[in-house]
Amino acid sequence: TVHALELNMPVAELSTPYSERPEGSKSKLNTWTDGLRILRTVARLFVAERPLLVYGMAGFMASILSILLAVPIVIEWLETGLVPRFPTAILATGLALLGALSFFCGLILDTVTRGRRETRILAYLGHAAPNEAAEKTG
Repeated sequence: TVHALELNMPVAELSTPYSERPEGSKSKLNTWTDGLRILRTVARLFVAERPLLVYGMAGFMASILSILLAVPIVIEWLETGLVPRFPTAILATGLALLGALSFFCGLILDTVTRGRRETRILAYLGHAAPNEAAEKTG
């Protein structure tokens, strides 16, 4: 459904017969495990289809945390010329680098995703419409 909507493909509903469960049969469904499986699939699809948003948000959060940690250190360094909280300075630097790296990874993955989307569109457009295919064979 996600890929069909993404490619603007025509979508139709098909009615299916539905009947009651036979007596004595037991459902194979499990609310928690099936729900977690669905959530994991949704998360994977979201990361695969919107990598810039996911990695950009992670990079943004790491950058904000880096700035929040670095501001007191920079203020103290400007006042005294010393950096007494050296591990915090290293952590702030690492988070800033991680934020930038995450953003650029999202940018690269978004470009790859767009290329794959265009390939799927071209493959879809390469198929004949159902009416055309029936006319050629009939």
